[in-house]
Amino acid sequence: MSQSRFRTHARGWRLRRGLAGATTLALASFALAACQSDASPGAQAPSSGWSSPSSSPAAAPKPDPVLLVSNLDDRAAVPVDETVRFSAKGGTLRKVSVDSAAGALAGDLSGDGSRWTSAGRLEPGTDYMVHAVTTRSDGKRVTRTSRFHTEDLTLAEQTYASVSPLQGETVGVGMPVIVTFDVPVTDKASIEKHMSVSAAPRQPGTWHWLSDTEVHWRPKAYWRAGSDVSVDLDINSIPAGAGIYGQENRHVDFHVGDANVYKVNAATHQMQVFQNGSLLRTIPITTGKAGFTTRSGTKVIIEKFETKRMNSETVGINQNNPEFYDIDDVRYAMRLTYSGEFIHAAPWSVGSQGYANVSHGCTGMSTENAAWLYNMTRRGDVVEYTGTDRPMTLDNGFGDWNASFADYASASAL
Repeated sequence: MSQSRFRTHARGWRLRRGLAGATTLALASFALAACQSDASPGAQAPSSGWSSPSSSPAAAPKPDPVLLVSNLDDRAAVPVDETVRFSAKGGTLRKVSVDSAAGALAGDLSGDGSRWTSAGRLEPGTDYMVHAVTTRSDGKRVTRTSRFHTEDLTLAEQTYASVSPLQGETVGVGMPVIVTFDVPVTDKASIEKHMSVSAAPRQPGTWHWLSDTEVHWRPKAYWRAGSDVSVDLDINSIPAGAGIYGQENRHVDFHVGDANVYKVNAATHQMQVFQNGSLLRTIPITTGKAGFTTRSGTKVIIEKFETKRMNSETVGINQNNPEFYDIDDVRYAMRLTYSGEFIHAAPWSVGSQGYANVSHGCTGMSTENAAWLYNMTRRGDVVEYTGTDRPMTLDNGFGDWNASFADYASASAL
């Protein structure tokens, strides 16, 4: 999909939530225009004429002016990961609001009114208006106002996160959570601290970074059938390293369907189809012949095609090779690896199914069996392969289950 569809312009308005960034600068005060006068209403003008000093009333001490004190230090552009703080010199804070066209900046006022601290995060390239209500030393309520502007960020200085599964999708028990960033993340720990996955019922799991742009999360064991899962990426304005910041928070809810687990034995040429622990059908199959051995290990359905063109040039077999093939209407194709392994209907090899391995690495079966399997299968369903000496790898598709949980967790930034 196009970048423009998933990325918001740096000057667009997006609501920020969550804890603020860690940068804290030295407090510096600045005088601000008041919405109302500090003078007390109803003060009496001195009478004309003479009076003796002994008979003059004592002048009341004039209260100190109220100044709004901030850590923004009169900067022209405030960093988006700044924690904003306000206090009042010569008074006590009663209420503080920080507003912009992007929405209000969340914050907390201390119980004694000594300080207001932002709890939300700032938007880039945004004008903010501060309204602070204070109580002066003489008890009078005074309003102070201020403005500040946040630094502008280009799209190249922000990273947008795409999430899979999709919102509302129902997936199989082997489906990992996949987060892909469009600009590399080098401060992985900072970003990972603001990403979470929760499930009902609760299931432990961990993040695993495959690269600077891709991170997966999987539970310790396959998802429990019927689970509801929530993914929260609270990364907006969080430093991602090298001057890059998270561009937008993301939230995705998905559901886990039946526990479909298919067990393929390439040595016996059989597939056993289990659903929620019950064996539904045993299907004769064929897998990869010599030179095209099918990988053993745990694979996950990546995507499905009712019909798909399969051309051997996509896996490096050109037209001058006797193994070349180009079939434009392969039925009921379900991708297992990025390297080109599928489950699909193979009516041309029915005579070998259940007896010999004759494919170029795919798992072939009759059209009737393929249609039945295709119709019950969801993205994220598990296919466990045995019977060959060629191993499945972690990064060839959704290969997340081909590592122990401890090894998988070792690639977490935390």
